[in-house]
Amino acid sequence: MDTARPRPDSAALAATVAALQPRAKAELAELVAFRSVADEAQFPRSECEGAANWVADALRAEGFQDVALLDTPDGTQSVYGFLPGPEGAPTVVLYAHYDVQPPLDEDAWLSPPFELTERDGRWYGRGAADCKGGFIMHLTALRALKEHGGVPVGVKMIVEGSEEQGTGGLERYAEAHPELLAADAIVIGDAGNFRLGLPTVTATLRGMTLVRVQVDTLEGNLHSGMFGGAAPDALAALIRVLDSLRAPDGSTVVDGLEPEGTWEGLQYPEEHFRGDAKVLDGVSLIGSGTVADRLWARPAVTVLGIDCPPVVGATPSVHASARALISLRVPPGVDAAEATKLLRAHLESSVPWNARISTEQIGQGQPFQADTASPAYASMAEAMAVAYPGEEMQTAGMGGSIPLCNTLAALYPESEILLIGLSEPEAQIHAVNESVSPEELERLSLAEALFLGNYARSRA
Repeated sequence: MDTARPRPDSAALAATVAALQPRAKAELAELVAFRSVADEAQFPRSECEGAANWVADALRAEGFQDVALLDTPDGTQSVYGFLPGPEGAPTVVLYAHYDVQPPLDEDAWLSPPFELTERDGRWYGRGAADCKGGFIMHLTALRALKEHGGVPVGVKMIVEGSEEQGTGGLERYAEAHPELLAADAIVIGDAGNFRLGLPTVTATLRGMTLVRVQVDTLEGNLHSGMFGGAAPDALAALIRVLDSLRAPDGSTVVDGLEPEGTWEGLQYPEEHFRGDAKVLDGVSLIGSGTVADRLWARPAVTVLGIDCPPVVGATPSVHASARALISLRVPPGVDAAEATKLLRAHLESSVPWNARISTEQIGQGQPFQADTASPAYASMAEAMAVAYPGEEMQTAGMGGSIPLCNTLAALYPESEILLIGLSEPEAQIHAVNESVSPEELERLSLAEALFLGNYARSRA
């Protein structure tokens, strides 16, 4: 390996990262402007194509080779590029995704969701933290290293186009092209610090399944005055089914699924969680055990949507059909495919009045648990201690899912996988008024740059 490359001074590297922040903000604004929701029912495909091409152009401008738009089996595109490192240097994959969640109620945003807006020391916009900011973090780290002797590792950049949809396009593509992302270490830039200013790597991810359920009772809607009281109402039946998924304290109930897991690591004080989640005064949290138990070690069901008439314009009708979309998160140690079977069986056994019920799985991802004793974690701990003076790296769980992690772990069992990112609680990802902290972007860009140097030396 080339050992002549000098180790950059951390203070000088930090100054370079700071100087790059105006560029980072300008480019994040350009990328946020694409309404890149990977759902053509909501936004045109051209928005995702525009974002993908923007990412590809950015990689080419940084000297990446073999830049390509990968057509994945779910009909979306992921962006790939390779930046060669010194001879004999390790290879590191840097991951982010350019697709975003829908903006939800655009009128509830204090500024336009696809227009990066600075307010109260944060930058607001859909995807600012999750995960367009993650891509900008990667670029900033690499640019800083280039100004201090060069990037000391080979870098494979992969930027996914359908992570938020859970359709598995990149996972299937990687399985069909296993050489594509082979590397010594993989940095997933789609997680976040436990709280603002506390450097954190994510040790576990819950898996997930998405199931659509439909209840049918009549050939068509009926007048509630003439038929109500005897005609079986499909919406009422669906409500009964959905209610069966919770115990009185709000805990998730799926027949056959273990509900009592515990989390032994970093804890999440209830008062901090209430503030982060913006729970209304007097409203109780749901479930039992510690907050960390509930978020990282136990299953959690959420009704994502219900198809039924809105209140405005509703007619006096007994409903013939109703359907809902259900998300079930499961902790490490639970097979997501088995959890899907249990969820579907529970739903089908809970429908009242012999109503007809059908269920359909539309997305799934396995849970993930990292090996935090691997050398890459030591390199990251050293880097984060410099980027966050006075703080030590923490390990935490994350209730969300990144299905790609398990695919990569299976394809490359010798690779070390780390999860970092910009989605700390104040970012409010997936909600209205998503934002990113520019201080976190700067610190994590520095941490990643330092990590790449540390890791290269550890593998020399």
